[in-house]
Amino acid sequence: MSETLGSDVDLQRFDTGVHYELYKFLGAQVQDKGVHFAVWAPNAKQVYVSGDFNSWQERTHPMEGGVVWKLFVPNVKIGTHYKYVIETKEGNILWKADPFAFQAQLRPETASIVADVSDFTWSPWEFCSEGPVSIYEVHLGSWKKGLGYIELAKELGAYCQKLGFTHVELLPITEHPLDESWGYQVSGFFAPTARFGTPKDFQQFVDLMHQQGIGVLLDWVPGHFPSDCFALAQFDGTYLYEYHDERLGFHPEWNTHVFDYASARVRNFLIASALFWLDVYHVDGLRIDAVQSIIMRDYARKDDEWIPNHMGGRENLEAIGFLRQLNQVIKKRFPGRLMCAEDSSIFYGVTHPEHTGGLAFDLKWSIGWMHETFDFFETDFAHRDLKKLTHFFDYAFNERFILPLSHDEVVHEKKSLLAKMPGDEAQKFAGLRLLYAWQFFCPGRKLLFMGAEMGQKTEWSSNEELPWGQVNKGVMQLIT
Repeated sequence: MSETLGSDVDLQRFDTGVHYELYKFLGAQVQDKGVHFAVWAPNAKQVYVSGDFNSWQERTHPMEGGVVWKLFVPNVKIGTHYKYVIETKEGNILWKADPFAFQAQLRPETASIVADVSDFTWSPWEFCSEGPVSIYEVHLGSWKKGLGYIELAKELGAYCQKLGFTHVELLPITEHPLDESWGYQVSGFFAPTARFGTPKDFQQFVDLMHQQGIGVLLDWVPGHFPSDCFALAQFDGTYLYEYHDERLGFHPEWNTHVFDYASARVRNFLIASALFWLDVYHVDGLRIDAVQSIIMRDYARKDDEWIPNHMGGRENLEAIGFLRQLNQVIKKRFPGRLMCAEDSSIFYGVTHPEHTGGLAFDLKWSIGWMHETFDFFETDFAHRDLKKLTHFFDYAFNERFILPLSHDEVVHEKKSLLAKMPGDEAQKFAGLRLLYAWQFFCPGRKLLFMGAEMGQKTEWSSNEELPWGQVNKGVMQLIT
């Protein structure tokens, strides 16, 4: 990746939100005799690049531009640490990580790292979105402790083969500063987290999974980003990536910033990020997190904390347009990849084509199936209402559903799946086996969060490894 964003055509495509390979132009692009740095900071007074190559001096390498700032620095090598130094119009100095960095330092450090992700030889693999889908949802940091991407791929791929899963879905591995966010507060939308290795290591992770016949889906978070001062928040001293009005641009439930979907350049940034993971890392698809929070302006807000759209409605029309554009571009450029929506809204047509008013996703999580299923199985035997189960068949074919038993249901004092079951220990395990049988009986693709396959007795904790010494053979046999 050695091209540079500079031509009028490049800038026009970026301005209109259709420069889909933006990651080949912005950021730190490795060239024969150095590195070309480019950053979007249209409201900055001046931008500098600083790093190992100039002993982190603030102003020795001023960049040229005004909208996109650029500078070629000779003799900069792969592995060099750097940041952008942004002088705002008010004269304040901001040290910012590169939004397009391919690699970042391991937290708590926050510098970007020059990396080349273009030189990797991939094994043959057929991308197909129409075959069987049985997903094993995984948080890499707590599946097995102390392993890197390569070791994880070898063990995880073999494990998925043994249990009959077709795909793994990884909780976000995009770079993030806070472990407790599980990866959902992203600071690096083009960088795999350094917690488990390098970008090359993650390319090898995907390739090794494919060699074992397992597809790789990524949790991708285009709905919000954290307020950490080194990252995207008020990037050039203004609300650049986020909405200006906090009634749109601040998420009160998560204390994060909401992307400005009305900005063509912000939409371009996000779509380029999605395409990057499909292109550079050969992943089999993306699961879009918290779609309801993206498409509904009043999500998690009180009446006086949101503003309606220009038609007076609750829908974020720009965000809906963004999701349609995202899916349209991916289907055209990367056919056979899966686009999955985690959506709990009542928006009709999440998996329907765009021309019918849909969002054009391939699959949608059925949150309704999940809640009704738990309502039934958590109820004492004598008081169970079969209508809780059969109601699903009233809408089972309205969308193309994934039936999730996910990480969200085994944390925050919700109890493990086993502990949700009524009765004594034997009855609990029988109930758990029945729950899994019910899931596989129902029409739709399946998703199971790690630990559920072994009958884990305790809630999931991201700080603790799965209890590998407590595998229930009966539950495991049913899953396989």
